[in-house]
Amino acid sequence: MNFIFFSPHFPQNCTEFCYYLKEAGANVLGIGDAAYDTLNDRLKYSLTEYYKISDMEDETQIHNAVEFFTNKYGKIDRFESLNEYWLEIEARIRTNFDIFGTKTDFIYNLKKKSKMKAFFEQSGVLTVKCLKCTDQPGALEFIKSVGYPVVVKPDLGSGASMTYKINDQPEFDDFFKNKPVDVDFIIEEFVDGIILTYDGLVDRNGNVIFENSHKFEQSIMEVVNTDDNLYYVCLPDVDERVRSSGRNILKAFDVREKFFHIEFFERKRDHAIVALEVNMRPPGAWMTDAINFSHDINIYKEWANMVVNNNAKVTPAGRYFTGYASRKKRKKYKNSHDQILSKYNNKILHYNKIDRIFSRAMGDFAYQFRSKTYNEVKEIIEYIQAE
Repeated sequence: MNFIFFSPHFPQNCTEFCYYLKEAGANVLGIGDAAYDTLNDRLKYSLTEYYKISDMEDETQIHNAVEFFTNKYGKIDRFESLNEYWLEIEARIRTNFDIFGTKTDFIYNLKKKSKMKAFFEQSGVLTVKCLKCTDQPGALEFIKSVGYPVVVKPDLGSGASMTYKINDQPEFDDFFKNKPVDVDFIIEEFVDGIILTYDGLVDRNGNVIFENSHKFEQSIMEVVNTDDNLYYVCLPDVDERVRSSGRNILKAFDVREKFFHIEFFERKRDHAIVALEVNMRPPGAWMTDAINFSHDINIYKEWANMVVNNNAKVTPAGRYFTGYASRKKRKKYKNSHDQILSKYNNKILHYNKIDRIFSRAMGDFAYQFRSKTYNEVKEIIEYIQAE
């Protein structure tokens, strides 16, 4: 298998995906804008060849790189970055070179939140009510039907960038007055609830071969807009309601040979599971590592075996709750780094600085830790983030 990995140097965990692709037998070819000498040794080992371009947004350069690899190694079998940002470019390259995977005729069903809703409805899963925000009178009519507060966010985009909770008419008028003219927004009903994710792997035949769930008790929108601490917990088991809803959504999208990351609200007023959005990529930040810690597996290796060998190996349920807790440079904390390590030495798995590009949501510095109980994970979170 000739596998082109686009942007293998960033984010950092791309190295692991490349490494296990090679171990599974793939011929891994890299395209990126970093100098080859700056790549880490594990990534250099993983790549058969690396093609440096000067601009990751320049599709002519990317096209030339793919053409070079095609002429040298033969038909390209896969072109992936596993990164939300590059999904559209990936689709165009796959279309132009007839490479397996999502093409341009379907990509916006996975990228545009307004288009996802039709698939949610097709799946029979309750979904957040929304409207593509094209004009102010139409948006006001929608608000009359759902009431304040509402949430506005870009139709295209990931994370919580430019996502706002609007509480009343003055805030709504201010948003319309100042919103960027070149960004399409959607407006959603506000759902008061926690986020439960459905994450995993679906094989070439559309079978779910691994599943997992994360719990976010905070609103990521609020974390970003208030520059606050973030925490979440990777769960050892998947709520049956999340599993059923997630699998129905995967069938509606007819997803094949993919990581998936689907977000649901568990609505507080009635505990209903409500679909929010779907991402056909690995869960972000350190969540892939959290999966490994909770299940005692290697999800990078499982994914590579699925892609290269179509190896549908089902993995067991998890054994641990794995927590993530971040800190911000601007805050003063009650407990020092050394105190955290001393108190929870046998629970702390990993800690490190966060890349600046992700720090608004994910923090400037973060810890990962695990326990057999949810309560102990929450205790560690509270100790780390106590001010």
